[in-house]
Amino acid sequence: VIASMAAFFWSMVLLFLCMLMAALIVCQMVSPFLQPDTSLNGDRVIWLYLHYGTAGRSLWTMFEVTFSGGWPNYVRPLVEELHPSFAFFFATYVSVVIFAITRIITALFLKEALAAASNDAETVIREKMRERQGYANRLQDVFNAADLSGNGDITLSQFEKFLEAPKVRSYFAALELDASEPKRLFELLDGDGDGRLVLDEFVNGAMKMKDGGAKSKEFVFIQEQLHKLGNKVMATENTEGATSVPSQEQLHKLGTNVLATENSEEQLHKVGNKALATENSEEQL
Repeated sequence: VIASMAAFFWSMVLLFLCMLMAALIVCQMVSPFLQPDTSLNGDRVIWLYLHYGTAGRSLWTMFEVTFSGGWPNYVRPLVEELHPSFAFFFATYVSVVIFAITRIITALFLKEALAAASNDAETVIREKMRERQGYANRLQDVFNAADLSGNGDITLSQFEKFLEAPKVRSYFAALELDASEPKRLFELLDGDGDGRLVLDEFVNGAMKMKDGGAKSKEFVFIQEQLHKLGNKVMATENTEGATSVPSQEQLHKLGTNVLATENSEEQLHKVGNKALATENSEEQL
């Protein structure tokens, strides 16, 4: 709204100038009919004076003509009782000012408002991007602090030891990461399931969990479990007696069920149970 005030101000200035010029012209056209020797009755003379007798009264009347929508009430007495030339003048005024200029001003004002709204949207997007970048930078600092060996990756033991400090847990809570179960958090962040966290895995996994909330964490956890289970199935696919191991087709169907139920917490738990049951069968083998 504030960004559109300049367009609104100049629009009102233009309309004011149009109304002022029209008011002065009408005031001059009406003045001969206000003379003592006029043939109009007294009530009509009083009406003319109250509406067009002075520049100020005429300007106010033109303001009402322009914005009230009842301009025939102010024009018909002039046309019918004074002179037909008033019809030509007011027809021109209504066509040019009320119909054309006001609509052009409305379109320009709307354009300015939409442009300001677009700039606001871009500002919000840039602010969100800066927030995400700042969050990623803080995650990188956390990773560097947790990488005690300095070799660019974090093992589960290093991760659990790092989270033993209360200050570290508080910082994780500030980053909207639940550090109450270090092992599970590590498994959620370990995208390839190799037991080692690298920087990209840590940052991308943490940002995904932050954006998705609690349901996203459950979904990511089940995805990771299925991914690990798939790796185990592939590793034992060619061993003897593997008939009890679920086929690739069954595993694919199970993964499809997970993707189809991303927004259903109850169904996610059911799929998780299926994954655990499948893992148990593989252990029995």
